[in-house]
Amino acid sequence: MAGTAAQGWVMTERHILLSPPTVGPLEREMLLAAFESGWIAPAGPDLAAFEREVAGTVGVAHAVALASGTAALHLCLQQAGVGPGDEVLVPSFTFAASANPVVYCGATPVFVDSSPQTWTIDPALVAEELDHAARTGRPPKALIAVDIYGQCADYDALTSLCADHGVALIEDAAEALGSTNCGRQAGSLAGLAALSFNGNKIITCGGGGMLLTDDPVAAERARHLATQAREPVTHYEHHVIGYNYRLSNLLAAVGRAQLRSLDDRVAARRRTNARYREAFAGVPGITLMPEATYGESNHWLTCVLIEPTVFGASPEQVRLTLERAGIESRPTWKPMHRQVAFQGRRMVGGPVCEDLFARGLCLPSGTALSEDDVDRVAATVIAASSHRQRRTRRRS
Repeated sequence: MAGTAAQGWVMTERHILLSPPTVGPLEREMLLAAFESGWIAPAGPDLAAFEREVAGTVGVAHAVALASGTAALHLCLQQAGVGPGDEVLVPSFTFAASANPVVYCGATPVFVDSSPQTWTIDPALVAEELDHAARTGRPPKALIAVDIYGQCADYDALTSLCADHGVALIEDAAEALGSTNCGRQAGSLAGLAALSFNGNKIITCGGGGMLLTDDPVAAERARHLATQAREPVTHYEHHVIGYNYRLSNLLAAVGRAQLRSLDDRVAARRRTNARYREAFAGVPGITLMPEATYGESNHWLTCVLIEPTVFGASPEQVRLTLERAGIESRPTWKPMHRQVAFQGRRMVGGPVCEDLFARGLCLPSGTALSEDDVDRVAATVIAASSHRQRRTRRRS
């Protein structure tokens, strides 16, 4: 988890964490103001204001603040009409929270491989799968496109494909607030979208998420379901099954404070990514995640691919070297089709995301990371190379 040290770390210098939360005086001030106002329960003025402010930032008409990004995806799927017996296309290269809500709905995830150019779901494979489904008369109900590590999926291609086949398109923008696709903000690129405000994200409430849409009916239904689907009468009346998914007013106050510095946070992560690129330029066996030509990533996490035979160390050897130096890193996402929880689910493609997992490593990318911190991480990565170690020993 962000903010916690892994067991076995050796204290040499200050620990550098992967993506810890960054908070300051404004968050404390706005949280205490909400506390002192008496609005402790989920409803309250900060909750409504947070929804308006995020909707305005992203460029959508409606936002529903929820307890997590997973809850937001679950309600997105429900608003798209996904239910038992349906299939939903999901990229395999993602966090489990992108796929779990499909199962919550009683539907079946069908996993799709990534494009090597973007690491996001491959539109060519999506097209093949949709054409095949049309011929068999069983089109999927929805497609969840994940903006991976802050990189937006190819929505021009995906929107056209989904429209042609009558498939609902849902944007999982959990990692991508502040990213853009063809000038449009992440979270506004599909009819329904989900954000996450988990502790390791660009902005955080300490937890939380948000459903985004231009559809007023979908927003109202989601808000109703998120408050246990209670009917607007004096006694407790429920006509459908609901959920306890609403974000609290106190956490919304923290989110409002964080949102005010979103541009600075994105700029900081982009600077970090650029500094890593400079540090690894010309280092054999290390390449960074490519940035799509159609947009700008927030670079929530900077990720590298390591070719062991060229670099002289495997990703796991590099991770352990960083760990011994007090630096947290993490493998890239293990594909969903290789997870025990999804054993036996159908997979379209597979070699690209499996290679991204085999060779990938996520490096520290927190908003407060200094240039010296980035340089220390990069130097430690490079020092893990057996070639570099041999050269160092020969000089000594």
